[in-house]
Amino acid sequence: MDQTIESNLRGIILMVLSMGAFAMADTLIKLVSGSVAPAQIMFLMMAGGSFMFCVIAKLQGARLIDRRVFLPVFLVRYLAEVIAMVGMVMALTLVPLSTVGAIIQATPLLVALGAVVFLGEKVSWRRWSTIVLGFVGVLLIVQPGADGFDALSLWAVLSMFGLSVRDLTTRMTPPDMASASLAAYSAIATLPFAMAWIVMDGDTFLPPEADWVFLISIILLGSLGYLLLTASIRSTSLSVVAPFRYARLLFMVVLGMVVFGERPGVSMLAGTALIVISGLYMMWRERLLKRQTG
Repeated sequence: MDQTIESNLRGIILMVLSMGAFAMADTLIKLVSGSVAPAQIMFLMMAGGSFMFCVIAKLQGARLIDRRVFLPVFLVRYLAEVIAMVGMVMALTLVPLSTVGAIIQATPLLVALGAVVFLGEKVSWRRWSTIVLGFVGVLLIVQPGADGFDALSLWAVLSMFGLSVRDLTTRMTPPDMASASLAAYSAIATLPFAMAWIVMDGDTFLPPEADWVFLISIILLGSLGYLLLTASIRSTSLSVVAPFRYARLLFMVVLGMVVFGERPGVSMLAGTALIVISGLYMMWRERLLKRQTG
């Protein structure tokens, strides 16, 4: 087999496995939400993630002590991480899994919009149309002003905004900083907020009635998803593997139907289709332009 084809196939497989791991972690979060408070879930995820990412960083030979972590771009990234995590945990607790999966998949479209506004990137009318079409998809899912509007779905929208700002600021971080170190800094910075949230709610840090098999699995699956994602991106071109990020949406829709008996409506499916089509078209256009200028 040609080496390029082999590396592309490997990257695609790793990306799909990564999205599967993330989707399974999301499903377990929803399952434990009945006995574990959102603040406790966030604390355990960040505490476990801090440990796992620090170990990964050390195994990769990356630095864990860096004065640059207090630069303004990092502080904004930490705040965005907090917003994204709060929105995600609350959404997974209160909103159908398939709905959460569909909304957060619009993140790349919002990142593209942010790159125009904050980084001064030039965008053609085709890309503007793609961004608008994707957000029409989000509106179809959320349905503001309609009888079927569920205000709780705004938690997923909040998470989407947080993830977008996090991804946007990631572009502005020093390129020599290891991904594992960056993930460790974000997890550690988020811990104080999670701890304060628990104290304000009057909960304990370790939920006594929790299923620890599920909780440990959430941490391990989240860390595994990150490792597989990193390995996928490093295996081949990002333009090859990026479209397969949408596998997470497919996994979440299927898991939502099988585990929770969810049945996505017509507007939900239509909105999801618009988001996926918009995202895939935007990636295809970027790949085409790189070929033309390369």
